[in-house]
Amino acid sequence: TGRAPERFTVILDTTEGEVRLNVTRAWSPNGADRFYALVQAGYYTNVAFFRVVSGFMAQTGIHGDPAVNAAWRGANIPDDPVTQHNTRGMVSFATAGPGTRTTQFFINFVDNSRLDDMGFSPFAQVDPASMAVVDRLYAEYGEGAPSGRGPAQARMQREGNRYLRAEFPGLDYIRSARIAN
Repeated sequence: TGRAPERFTVILDTTEGEVRLNVTRAWSPNGADRFYALVQAGYYTNVAFFRVVSGFMAQTGIHGDPAVNAAWRGANIPDDPVTQHNTRGMVSFATAGPGTRTTQFFINFVDNSRLDDMGFSPFAQVDPASMAVVDRLYAEYGEGAPSGRGPAQARMQREGNRYLRAEFPGLDYIRSARIAN
């Protein structure tokens, strides 16, 4: 909990390389505050990019430890107004409807401005030099089950990385995340 700085950079050490996220609190204050707190707490250590859909986005944020997932499942943050567009490189928290943002976020591969009206409020932007790393994330599983061949989020919540490593060995991971400034 607590207030994030007005601007800060997070470095994601991923299995494909370093990704720098430049966060601007004014864009999405509740989202920036939650992201800052999660990074400081070490939440994004050994966390998979479990939903990577070419031409759409890369999603992460379900922890590899089921006990940690259980602790965060109901820790929703209030919605923020959408002040930026979901264009290439913008980062937003995932939502299943009003008042449901918790720990999952995604990086847009393309202009997904159609998500703006659905309440997906960008809080950060990938440094342009890091987008080449994001573009290399493993996308062969695509959409999650049951719509696609990717992991089922309910099983991820219950079984964590044990499930992912056994059934989806190609996934890329965030090894660690840290505040750079």
